[in-house]
Amino acid sequence: MNRTIWKGILGSLVMLSIVILEFYHPAISVQAEDFVLESPSVILMEPSTGQILYEKNADEQRHPASVTKVMTLLLIFDELDSGRMNLTDIVTISEHAASMGGSQCFFEAGETQTVEDMIKCIIIASGNDAAVAMGEHIAGSEGAFVQRMNERAKELGMNHTNFENACGLDAEGHLTTARDIAIMSRELTVKYPAIFQYSTIWMDTITHVTRRGSSDFGLANTNKLLKTYPYCTGLKTGFTNEAGFSISATATKDGIDLIAVVMGAPTKEVRNQEVCQLFDYGFANCHLYQDEQVLPDNTRIPVAKGTQETVLCMPESTGFNCLLTREQNPAEVNKEWNYSELTAPVSEGDVIGEAVYYYQGERIGAVSLLAAETVEPITYGVCLQRMVYRIFCVAEPASE
Repeated sequence: MNRTIWKGILGSLVMLSIVILEFYHPAISVQAEDFVLESPSVILMEPSTGQILYEKNADEQRHPASVTKVMTLLLIFDELDSGRMNLTDIVTISEHAASMGGSQCFFEAGETQTVEDMIKCIIIASGNDAAVAMGEHIAGSEGAFVQRMNERAKELGMNHTNFENACGLDAEGHLTTARDIAIMSRELTVKYPAIFQYSTIWMDTITHVTRRGSSDFGLANTNKLLKTYPYCTGLKTGFTNEAGFSISATATKDGIDLIAVVMGAPTKEVRNQEVCQLFDYGFANCHLYQDEQVLPDNTRIPVAKGTQETVLCMPESTGFNCLLTREQNPAEVNKEWNYSELTAPVSEGDVIGEAVYYYQGERIGAVSLLAAETVEPITYGVCLQRMVYRIFCVAEPASE
């Protein structure tokens, strides 16, 4: 075989190797003590429990850049969930929204788009103009929307966060932390898993309709981990000169979901590499314990001095999740039910006990148990009626 053919084959193999290295990320076992992270602030969270698996300077305030848009998206999905807004609603772009710099979708003032297309513009292309336009659509002005952002942050316990705009452009006082970003990312992804229908889109297209006619505009996802890390499902990248390279990333593997936040990385490559390190550590060293039946069906507990002698009990949540390390055996998780001594009246929804979970004798979590019905206090007439029934051995009428 001549030299030219060999050079062609060799060149092809080299190119193939580059492609494989670019798009394949092998799973590796890493330990927290092995981490040498260059990024100044990071955190790794399991969202179903909120358990923190790793952190470094997680409460250090920094500029978030476009990771801000996680809160913008959360408020958008709050509106959709409430029924006050629909995906097909029409959003009109204002002069203010159209004037946004940075990453944008180049909307013109007066142009219209559907809410769903605006969501795509925000989460795929990180459009600052789209984020501001949605804030104005929901609250009437960007300022009013920012107030809602800060109120929602306070509700979530994001104690080191203050937003000054809806898109993440650098502004004095526009600050948050890796921990607070993980908190709002958890709220968005756990409460509204439909977000992943958008955060996993690699490329899409919207149509600009202006006075000059219509034209297609391509959206390319700013989160390259969707192609380079096989378990990545989102979520939002960010960059400004002040913030550096940041990200709130999500990934799912073998039934475990993880959120990794990196803030202030010096380069995009460092940011992405360190997110992968965090994910690899989480997946390699943790597994999820799940109890899908917290309480046996039709469990009833005694009630004193009530119109009925027992009350139906139900768990506050249908299941219980807890993160265990690889060394911990799920078979060693034990559960016990603790009930209050109840005296009528008992109202539907009252907390009347808890299911407590232990691992090797140490409490690892609990689920509140609620009254599934109301039990009124017994009256003199009902007492007399019961006495008569019992004296004459007549069955009491069944409670409704």
